Amino acid sequence: MFTFDYSHSAVYLLFCYGKYTYRGTRILIFGEEHVTTERNSLMKQHRLITGFTTLAAVLFLGACGNSGNSADSQKSSSESTQQTTSSSSVDLNSLELPQLSDKVTADETVVEMETTAGNIKIKLFPKIAPKAVENFVTHAKEGYYNGTKFHRAVEDFMIQGGDPNGDGTGGESIWGEGFELEASDQLYNIRGALAMARSQDPNSNGSQFFIIQNDEDKSDGLAKQYYPEAIIEAYKKGGMPALDGQYTVFGQVIDNGMETVDKIATAEKTDEPNSLGEYATLKKEVKINKINIIQEAK
Repeated sequence: MFTFDYSHSAVYLLFCYGKYTYRGTRILIFGEEHVTTERNSLMKQHRLITGFTTLAAVLFLGACGNSGNSADSQKSSSESTQQTTSSSSVDLNSLELPQLSDKVTADETVVEMETTAGNIKIKLFPKIAPKAVENFVTHAKEGYYNGTKFHRAVEDFMIQGGDPNGDGTGGESIWGEGFELEASDQLYNIRGALAMARSQDPNSNGSQFFIIQNDEDKSDGLAKQYYPEAIIEAYKKGGMPALDGQYTVFGQVIDNGMETVDKIATAEKTDEPNSLGEYATLKKEVKINKINIIQEAK
């Protein structure tokens, strides 16, 4: 279900994925606290997460669901995940799930993001998401992220950065063009997941990324035929399963890194909404000083 609104000479596309509503030329994924009526009395809006913007781009995530029902949201998420996995032929519970351990293996890359709010240690998964990892690591080595800020911080959702423009409108990949979605049934949007932000086009991954911060139980309604049991258990500690299969997850925060992520997400925001109408701009900017490569995958 989607609706076009031609008001103010601009075209806006609104549609839903589970409980989440998406609107306009930026990516909007709304949380659970606001109700907005559009021209055709559209569904509930929710707090924002991950947005990468181009002038004419809108987010597309797939089928719509009942935005007012949490269980329906999780069901929609499961149905979406079914499209990106081979659960009918693969035993999901036999898969390696590298996010669930702080242990670092030889085929994983480890980075430490030094920010003005503290450090965030992250392990990356080049075997599963090779292009996203290559892009992120190359940018890190070349200092592309140095001095960039977390331009969006939404408590109980995510923090987003990686835009040299600092407002969600910029950034590009190391190839100078967007690269494709790398979906996997081994990686999920659990708490601490590092993923690429993108526009409507699944081949539009650039430089922006987000880290899932939500720590509320999101396991309700997740179907075992679509999710490994260990991942369902992990979602009890937080995450955003409605995003599974729609964004490239390529890393996981480890050790004490989530302390810094939580600090950023819960920091005081300005009283001015950003261009999206969300109060997600940090009153005191948090910037990335540099990203150190601690271990490269063999």
